[in-house]
Formats: sequence, C-alpha cells, structure tokens
Amino acid sequence: MSNVAPHAPLSGTSERDVAAIDEMRDLYQQMGKEVGKVIIGQELVIEQLLIAILARGHALLMGVPGLAKTTMVNALSEVMSLSFNRIQFTPDLMPSDITGTDILQDTDQPGRRAFVFVKGPIFSNIVLADEINRTPPKTQSALLEAMQEHKVTASGRMFPLPSPFFVLATQNPIEQEGTYSLPEAQLDRFMFFIHVDYPSLLEERRIARETTGAKPGALNKLINGEQVLAFQQLVERVPVPDHIYDLAVDLVRMTRPNAEGVPDWIRKWVTWGAGPRAVQYLIRGAKAHAVLHGSYLVRTEDIEAVAKPVLTHRILTNFQAQSEGITSPHIIGRLVETLRGDKS
Repeated sequence: MSNVAPHAPLSGTSERDVAAIDEMRDLYQQMGKEVGKVIIGQELVIEQLLIAILARGHALLMGVPGLAKTTMVNALSEVMSLSFNRIQFTPDLMPSDITGTDILQDTDQPGRRAFVFVKGPIFSNIVLADEINRTPPKTQSALLEAMQEHKVTASGRMFPLPSPFFVLATQNPIEQEGTYSLPEAQLDRFMFFIHVDYPSLLEERRIARETTGAKPGALNKLINGEQVLAFQQLVERVPVPDHIYDLAVDLVRMTRPNAEGVPDWIRKWVTWGAGPRAVQYLIRGAKAHAVLHGSYLVRTEDIEAVAKPVLTHRILTNFQAQSEGITSPHIIGRLVETLRGDKS
C-alpha cells in the first residue's frame, strides 16, 4: 500500500474526524498486510475495491480466469467482518435465484399453509456476481435494481438489503460467445471499472512458492460492519475545495465530443462521453482515496487516482479509435495530462 503525505487538517475539520481519518489510514495499511497473506500483488485493485466500498459504490471487475478475484473479495469480506455470497451467473439463472422466492410452508395452525419469502444470495453485505454477462438481461436487471434501490420487492412486499451493501460483478474478456453484454445504461450503475492484470514476474514466482503449500489460517478481523458505515459517513464529510469540483466537472465534460472547447482528438476518437453521474463518482471516489491515505481534504492527486476506474466504461470510442488501438484508458490519461498542463 502506498503512502501519501497528508495535508494539515482544515479549520472546519473536527478533531473527531481527524482522529477517524488517521485511524482509517492505519487500518488500510493493516488490511493490506492481512489480505496479502492470501493475495500476492494486486495492491491497486484492493485499494480500488476499498474506495468503492467506502464511497457506497459498486464495481465491475474485468480479468481473465485464475487471477484470484473471488479469493480477493472473500479475503476483504473476512477482514471487514462482512457477510459474503458468490453467485455464478449462467444462462439459465432466473431473477428469483438471486433475490429469493415465496415457498409454501406449513404454519403453526394444523392444516393451514402460507407462503414464506426465502431470501436469495443477494441478501449479503458483499455479493460477487461472477461472469454477469453470461446471464440474460432479465436476470441482470434483477441484480442491478437491487444495486440501485438497496431493496428487493417480492409479491408486493419490500425487503431491505443489509447495510453496508456492495456488489462486485466480474466479466471475462475472453470467450464472448453466448454472452449478453451489459448495455451502457446499466454499465453506468457501476462506480468503478477495475482491470485485473497478470501478476509481475516476481509476484508470480512468489505465488508459486507461497501458495502451493499449507493453507494460511483464518484472517484477522480488523473492522466490522458498524465501523464500515461510520467510515462511509466520514468520507461524505471530507471537505472538497472549489477548484477540485471544477476539475471533476471539466474532466467529465471534456470526454463529450459535442461539448464546447474539447480537443479535436476527442471528436476524432470518441462517440459518447460520460454523464453527470461520473462527476458524482469522481468526487466520492476522491474523498475515499483521500481518507485511505490520511489526507484531511481532497486534492488533485485524489481525482487523478480515481479517473480511470470511474471513466473507462463511460467513454465509448468509435471505429477509428479502435482501428488505431486507442482505448478509453488512453484517452483518460491524455485528458488528465491536458488538464494538468492547463492548471500549471
């Protein structure tokens, strides 16, 4: 886990919040070491998952099989004392397999039966939706509705989901035959798009040596659900300077090819840019990033740290960009450099 020198607290930051931010920074370092007992490398992915949780967002993870995505999420839930369920999405999965269903059961009165709602795997603090693009849109929508509303409706009754609640969906970048790609409107519901890459050479050698022997014991529980909720509220209170709000808005608006004053290369490569929800997620993500690194206010570096996971799935490139090998992350990196130059 990287260390960033924190700024001095602002006059409006309470002593209680200052202490809580210091505590979260220390917990972040401890959690990294604890998860590192079962996950070698992937520090940036773990950080981005924690940012999404603290910012009350959901994440979409892209990576080939075998990169320990499930193990990583399970380890995080263990050190945070949160319940965890994994749902394997398949073509025959039905919405009720996720949300739950009414089952006819006997009652206390002889000869009488009644329908009882049996909760599905969505009723958990952390839900891993594995290969979400392998199930039909009807089933995808059931999950996305629960993500947005934090509740499940069945037979006219509303059942609230546990709090905190976080959905991590995965997509496999290979074997796309027989899959149902998430439309852009549904992709926009995810705060982060996180790319999981192969480990480095040294990390893979460590994996070979350290994960093929005796399994490690249970991970230490460093935090609980109530503390997670308290830290989520802390993140919301982190002060944001006006120029950071302006930076987030400028960055998002520059992704839109029809906006005024955008670079010519945006019009050349981009078909559709990010919407206002991206501004909200940039600010919320930057707040969480600041807290994890012990900063008492949001800085430019915090916006830049969350720009790619927030914007990657919200920028639609055209055929010309694809033919030239230009991707959304490439465009975001160039936009960040452009804005950094304008501010200098």
